[in-house]
Amino acid sequence: MKIGVIDAGGGFRGIYACGVLDYCLDENIRFDLGIGISAGSANLASFIAGQRGRNYQFYTEYGLRKQYASLRNFIRKRSFIDMDYVYGTLSNHDGENPLDYIAIRENPMEFIVVAANAVTGDAKYFDKQDIRQDEYDVFKASSSIPFICKPYFVQGTPYYDGALGDPIPVEKAFDSGCDRVVVLLTKPENVLRTSEQDEKLAARIRKKYPNAAEKLRQRANRYNAGVALAQEYAKQGKALIVAPDDTCGVSTLSRNPTDMQRLYEKGYADGKKVKSFMQTNF
Repeated sequence: MKIGVIDAGGGFRGIYACGVLDYCLDENIRFDLGIGISAGSANLASFIAGQRGRNYQFYTEYGLRKQYASLRNFIRKRSFIDMDYVYGTLSNHDGENPLDYIAIRENPMEFIVVAANAVTGDAKYFDKQDIRQDEYDVFKASSSIPFICKPYFVQGTPYYDGALGDPIPVEKAFDSGCDRVVVLLTKPENVLRTSEQDEKLAARIRKKYPNAAEKLRQRANRYNAGVALAQEYAKQGKALIVAPDDTCGVSTLSRNPTDMQRLYEKGYADGKKVKSFMQTNF
């Protein structure tokens, strides 16, 4: 049986899924396929590498640094989050907290990183073949929130956040051969996403990237439809949705350490649901 896990990301709310995945590492829970969107791709990279606690440090320590995310970055580099600092300076083999690329490469778990082509608006599904030692551009592309960050170029093509392309890639997981899927959300399952903020950001990029802007305008509806589909699969026993009952005040770009600690602890506690799901006969 092939079991997949989807980490839908959510900026700094991703610390919730980080907690779930740390629990899975502690309990030796493994998956056959991981699909990461935005911050979820970083969570899964450390999970596949077996680096328990690595992402927690990125959220609660490095994330507070001005080099990581700041108005200064936005003014100087047109990106609130400095992707090269996060996935280069910190994560390279000689960085402060290197990603264990060799462990990722040797782990048989499949890995898909979702981004959105800024020109066409279409989803792009990167895999392990697109990741090399100290070449983590796919994570940078997947995490580039429109307008908040400039699009990140991979082999000459600009990409935005994977949530524009495929916010809840449940169908992608099953199309990739999964029999069961764990879906990690970072906001309550039954809270519908609204489009007000997306509309504002879409207006900022519409002139240069009209197709990506349109996908951004549609993101809320596609996110809600993706959750609804996951819920249908859950009724059939084919999926498990793990989501917080409360975000503890953490939003996409908020970085209050106390709030993030609470949300992480919620995720770690909710990891027990994954263990039960994995032990259930199907």
